[in-house]
Amino acid sequence: MATSREIRVKIPLAFKELSRPARNKVFYGGRGGAKSWAVARCLVTRAAAEKLRILCAREFQSSIGDSVYRLLVDQISELDLSAFYSITLTKLVSSSGSEFLFKGLRHDIQEIKSTEGIDICWVEEAQSVSDYSWQVLIPTIRKEGSEIWITFNPGEVDDPTYSRFVLKPPPDAVVRKVSYRDNPYFPEVLEKERAYLQRVDPDAYDHVWEGNPRHISDACIFRGKYSVETFETPPGVRFYYGADWGFSQDPTVLTRCWIDGNFLRIDFQAWGVGVELDEIPQLFDTVPGSRDWPIRADNSRPETISHIKKKGFRIIPAVMSWSAANVEDKTGKIVTTPSRGAIEDGIAYLRRFERIIIHERCPHMVDEAKFYRYKTDKLTGEVLPIVVDASNHGWDSVRYGLEPLIKGGVDWEALVS
Repeated sequence: MATSREIRVKIPLAFKELSRPARNKVFYGGRGGAKSWAVARCLVTRAAAEKLRILCAREFQSSIGDSVYRLLVDQISELDLSAFYSITLTKLVSSSGSEFLFKGLRHDIQEIKSTEGIDICWVEEAQSVSDYSWQVLIPTIRKEGSEIWITFNPGEVDDPTYSRFVLKPPPDAVVRKVSYRDNPYFPEVLEKERAYLQRVDPDAYDHVWEGNPRHISDACIFRGKYSVETFETPPGVRFYYGADWGFSQDPTVLTRCWIDGNFLRIDFQAWGVGVELDEIPQLFDTVPGSRDWPIRADNSRPETISHIKKKGFRIIPAVMSWSAANVEDKTGKIVTTPSRGAIEDGIAYLRRFERIIIHERCPHMVDEAKFYRYKTDKLTGEVLPIVVDASNHGWDSVRYGLEPLIKGGVDWEALVS
């Protein structure tokens, strides 16, 4: 490994205080603000130049793949620092003697308590960290001059992390809210997603892209029904794939889910706004097994279904027309059509699960779980039996995938294929 070299690293100006001493460095806000990217760049650069012991923690981590390991490795490569690092499947060690450790707070907390000599602890996805985890972790990082770096997108207004570090920040803390506006490298693909959500769902946009905490509403369809975790998918699982086609600037979505006793687990999602017809196969290929299993899809685009089938996918048009429902469209008009009636049946079926567990790698499903909602009366605040046609593309795809079960039938086509 190399031993010396001058390294110059560009990071957005909003993160300049990463370079000055402070016990707590907190960067929070909306999607696309380059929080994780900037922190990873700073850490791999500093670790190449000086000896540090860096703990990378998050609330849930069932494997190294759930950690920031890949992000750090990618930054080492992008910054041309590979000569300064020894990289294994589970560990990063620099020529200066630095080492990166990767732990999950929920399941490794006792092991973390016995970890000594941490110089920097980076807590990523910190909106999920429990108050108990903070109570244990903070005094564990006790080396003289040690720092705790925290990055997160806010969840609820009363979440422990938001309350502890934003509403009532501790002494010697740098607390900065950042957004896509602070990211000079903000990519076009995210700009399409940002503009789409701003257009169709201002409340969700304020939370997802502006980084403001969400207030829980009784109108949320899956309130109290879902959690966000990391988990391993065991072999031999019976998967359900569903696809929702994008129209113009709407997203094209493919989801994969499976049933685990009384739980529904959603472990993969492909999502893209403004995806061209010829780009859909590449998007779907990001979901493992998508060419092997049948995919039930929105039947309103027969030409799309025909095209994707020719590309090697087993697409089955979903029927989804066994009842009627009231739906508020994007113009605010209430429509009742048989073809949309499956929405209510699908929601009722999904809510029968004890819990819907969404993997952390499915951020769009998490966003939709927070904001898929019923209409409320503007005068009384009463929740109405009218589903708002917004923040629902992922859930539509899940309903399509589970269609045979929602209807109470048997998925013969999947059984004999």
